[in-house]
Amino acid sequence: MQKTEQKYEALFTPWKVGNVEIKNRIVLCPTGGTSLFGWFELTGCHFDKEAANHFLERAKNNVGLIIPGIAPLRDTFWGKWLWQNPKMFEELKEYMDEIHKTGAKLFIQLTAGMGRSWAITELIAPLHKNKFTRTLIKPVIDTNHELASPSAQKSRWAHDIECPEMTVEQIHEIIEAFAKTAKLCKEAGVDGVEVHAVHEGYLLDQFAIEFFNKRTDEYGGSFENRYRFAAEVVKAIKEACGQDYPVSLRYSVESKLKDFCYGAMPGEEYTEVGRNMEESEKAAKYLQDVGYDMLNADNGTYDSWYWAHPPMYMPENCNLEDVAHIKKFVDIPVVCAGRMDALVGAQAVADGSIDAVGIARQFLVDPEWVTKLIEDRLEDIKPCICCHSGCFNFSSSKGHANTQDLKDTMGLSRCALNPETMQSRKYHLEPAKKQKNIAVIGGGIGGMEAAIACAKRGHNVTLYEKSDKLGGVFVAAAAPSFKEKDKALIAWYIRELAKYPITVNMNTEITDVSTLDADEIIVATGAVAKRIPVKGADTAVEAVDYLLGNKQVGENVVIIGGGLTGCEIAYELYLNGKKPVIVEMQDDLITTPGICLANTSYLRDFFKTNHVPVYLETSLSEIHNDSVTLKDKEGNSFKVDADSVILSVGYNPAPLAPKSKHVHVIGDAKKVGNLRTVIWGAWDVAMKL
Repeated sequence: MQKTEQKYEALFTPWKVGNVEIKNRIVLCPTGGTSLFGWFELTGCHFDKEAANHFLERAKNNVGLIIPGIAPLRDTFWGKWLWQNPKMFEELKEYMDEIHKTGAKLFIQLTAGMGRSWAITELIAPLHKNKFTRTLIKPVIDTNHELASPSAQKSRWAHDIECPEMTVEQIHEIIEAFAKTAKLCKEAGVDGVEVHAVHEGYLLDQFAIEFFNKRTDEYGGSFENRYRFAAEVVKAIKEACGQDYPVSLRYSVESKLKDFCYGAMPGEEYTEVGRNMEESEKAAKYLQDVGYDMLNADNGTYDSWYWAHPPMYMPENCNLEDVAHIKKFVDIPVVCAGRMDALVGAQAVADGSIDAVGIARQFLVDPEWVTKLIEDRLEDIKPCICCHSGCFNFSSSKGHANTQDLKDTMGLSRCALNPETMQSRKYHLEPAKKQKNIAVIGGGIGGMEAAIACAKRGHNVTLYEKSDKLGGVFVAAAAPSFKEKDKALIAWYIRELAKYPITVNMNTEITDVSTLDADEIIVATGAVAKRIPVKGADTAVEAVDYLLGNKQVGENVVIIGGGLTGCEIAYELYLNGKKPVIVEMQDDLITTPGICLANTSYLRDFFKTNHVPVYLETSLSEIHNDSVTLKDKEGNSFKVDADSVILSVGYNPAPLAPKSKHVHVIGDAKKVGNLRTVIWGAWDVAMKL
């Protein structure tokens, strides 16, 4: 430690899980897709060198305890059990030697499965529904096994699919696999294992929660029966590995569950239908007493997914109060995760409220953030903006399963802001073979990212921005009160630009690329808002104008367009005491693939809970002085009061010049997307120049 401010000191004290001492209180929490044994890959279980290098880099940057993403006990494709691949554990043993040289410790997280929470994709769902095709694909992917749940019930992702009830034989098979796999982990030098999970509505949690578990055998009904599966797992591991081998449990304190696919808002008074605090107090003590050595804790289920995967709408440290409460009922260490702020976490550790701070997504954005914290370089830490666009972008809307592209689903744990994360073979910056003069037109995120990437490669870069402010349309996107991390990201980019020999010309509009003295030109001029041919549309406020504060709105505001931007505007209006109404032509809000269900379900649940009017499958016919005329899917017209109308109906690319041999169009100027497509696209070009 070179220079740690006293306020963070508690994070850098040692602690123990069982008899394993960990050098500091920062836990790299698991993110799906970073399993050391591969994840959802057709090639089957193997030692994953990409994930291994990912964690080794972070171990070298002062993390205390590393917990890689879930390792399915049974391979998703081909159905081979993890313990049946001894060669993989030989490679793991060599790797653990490298991890231990850094001073870090590592637990392997093993999963019993997902049950009803298995994110069945739009591609796989129809194959499962048809008995013939389900049988046909069974040797490759046994969907009945993946979906097996405590009781027959609807899938979280595809409500027209009924998940089969898991047999007792299957339960015993999983328990045996936990023990065999944990023993191989121990023999490979792994410091401990984490059981996944009485947490987030995964399989063991479904067994524990009466709302999902309707069994009448020894694994259902009473408290002891519902927690029996989790208890037998740890007992089997301890029998195989010894009582002193640490076993952590991923644990949700409360389910935050109001109904099927309907979660509770922060601070809301509601009736818990999942695990409430009273049961959790009892459960935490019970799970400790049956053998678990640590609780790696937060809140939520897949029905209230925003508690376990908090988007930017959730408050920071959203789970801390509940996790700190549950610590009072156990003697084992308790870790808290969920948008944890390092300073707040340090204070909680110092107070004895928790034992360690769990962080996940920040490690995807910036592998060196702990080192920067130690060296008092907080301004250099690239902030996570909780977008889930690269790390967990499972999407779903009404009538659809996981709409995310299968290739994306098989990836996971990448990062919208850091292309190198978990895909370093595809994205990496090498010194340029020939130094070039590169002009970048547009100072938005894409333009700044391209400029920095090109400068890192050794090129001479000049950035042109027509306004007096860097950030482009992202300045508007970052304007709402809940986008404090987005604002921090813009500030980070501006500081980062100054670290490289990049010439930045503000208030400089380029209208003709041929006037530029450059070997290569990158066009990052963004997009322009779409207009709709509706009477009175000229009186409406464009979404960007509202977000930038250029135009004010009244009390009753109708937002035309229920995509992400429109919904975020409605959310901000409600927080500011206005009365928003959302009008959307699709059959659900935010139907675009690539936007995580944790994010979209929060907004949908928020509007439902707070009775914000939402008109789906409805179009705008006319805007009047004090109202709008709408038309529903049956063709019926009706009026809604409106002091103001905000248009959020999408964008069209606005490239200054077309692509040519030496002109490269990136970001929204090429194709309207999101921050991930903008940043990754900037690297796609920068790596080739």
